[in-house]
Amino acid sequence: MKSINNKELLQNKAKAGIILRPNSPELLDVYLQIKEQFEKRGIITSIDKTSSDMIDQNNGVNLEDLAKESDFLVTIGGDGTLISVARRSIKFGKPILGINLGTLGFLTSVLPNELDKFLENFINDQYTIDLRMMIKATINKNKTIAFNDIVIKSKSVIHMVNIEAFVDGKKFNSYYGDGLVISTPTGSTAYNLSSGGPVVYPLTEAFIVTPISAHSLTQRPLVLPADFEIELKTPDSEGAIVLLDGQDTFELKQNEVIKIKIANQKSKLIRTKERDYFSVLNQKLNWGK
Repeated sequence: MKSINNKELLQNKAKAGIILRPNSPELLDVYLQIKEQFEKRGIITSIDKTSSDMIDQNNGVNLEDLAKESDFLVTIGGDGTLISVARRSIKFGKPILGINLGTLGFLTSVLPNELDKFLENFINDQYTIDLRMMIKATINKNKTIAFNDIVIKSKSVIHMVNIEAFVDGKKFNSYYGDGLVISTPTGSTAYNLSSGGPVVYPLTEAFIVTPISAHSLTQRPLVLPADFEIELKTPDSEGAIVLLDGQDTFELKQNEVIKIKIANQKSKLIRTKERDYFSVLNQKLNWGK
């Protein structure tokens, strides 16, 4: 397990591509205010088509073209919006700035009332780009990417699921319970944490394997170096379901294998230099209170 250090900054900051939280037409005024703040700093903005149609602007472009044309992307919403954009735009390698409309998020580092100050620092290269590990999964010959986690669960809420786990081709465990979470360090504060898994510093490369309500008290969370390949399958005749970041669902049939590796690409998240991960943990998890 190692820490991922990055000192590179954007060479160009002239064009920003904006994506809004889905199903939120009330974001029109917020979008227009944020667009004005960027353009006041000389940064041209474009918006993706889905967001544009949602707020009746009708001037958007599809996300793929937006990612190609922009120097960086901006999400307006919460962590879920940022995760979705990170997964869909990963092949373009564009850094993402998350603007949070609620309380401070784990991933979205700037609140709307902080944006003007942030942009002043941003123009003067006073910011950081964090590199976050992603998961590459092969499920039923489908190749896909997860930002936070991959979860395997029973198809029925009243049944447990049996999951056989292999590392680099060698069987290391059989899990029997409500399911299994395979998490990135970034995702360690999501479903992994609520299932009793450990918090892992996000700028590291590791897999966190956490059983969900295991039937045996001997089953415990496990942290593995990210250079391993993990394979999972279920011998159960009814199979199981696989959830990626809580956003995509796949069916896993009996004895079909899901292969999990570290992705070649890393997500790039723009953050303020002042933002401290441990302070965020303290605030979000109410540690020491």
